[in-house]
Amino acid sequence: MTTLTIGQLVAFNVALFFAVAAPGPAFLICTRSSLQDGVRAGVMTGLGLAIVAGLWTLAALLGLDALFDAVPQAYTVMKIGGAILVLFFAVGTWLSAAAPVPDTPQGSSGRAFLQGVALNLANPKSIIFAVGVLLVIFPPGLNAIEMGILTVNHILLEAIVYSTLAYLLNRPNVRARYIALKPRIMRTMAIILALLGLRLLLWG
Repeated sequence: MTTLTIGQLVAFNVALFFAVAAPGPAFLICTRSSLQDGVRAGVMTGLGLAIVAGLWTLAALLGLDALFDAVPQAYTVMKIGGAILVLFFAVGTWLSAAAPVPDTPQGSSGRAFLQGVALNLANPKSIIFAVGVLLVIFPPGLNAIEMGILTVNHILLEAIVYSTLAYLLNRPNVRARYIALKPRIMRTMAIILALLGLRLLLWG
């Protein structure tokens, strides 16, 4: 019977933290949502991202790699869909760059949550992390309780990181600088998102 160790959990959380904090599409979308629509929208976007990422971890534990080996087209479809979605967010970010920032954030919590869900449903970075890191750190044969612990652990860690990001980006001094530099910040983010989307589409 496999026993989940503290050392394995620590290694998983360290790898996960650096994966979440890396400037990929998920991080940038949470940043954009936090700056554009306020703390609540940033937190809800992060929660959507975290829940789906946790479900990818569960899927990997249940044998997601075997599915992609058997049906490689499934991964290709996901990769293309994810790239198109990232490019869509890039265009939206560019178009909203010059829009004024309202005194009170107007973003919908539900829409922010669904934005996070949609991105990570087709985010190959999330899938690759789940499959690759889990296979390296954990032995095969984890039981249902251990799989549940890892899934909840993943969701909580990502939710904490993204919520912290949302609160930090909405500190008065940070938000004042953002408002002053909004067009440049948003267009820079749009370009980075577009490059990430094109890289995903062309090279995987």
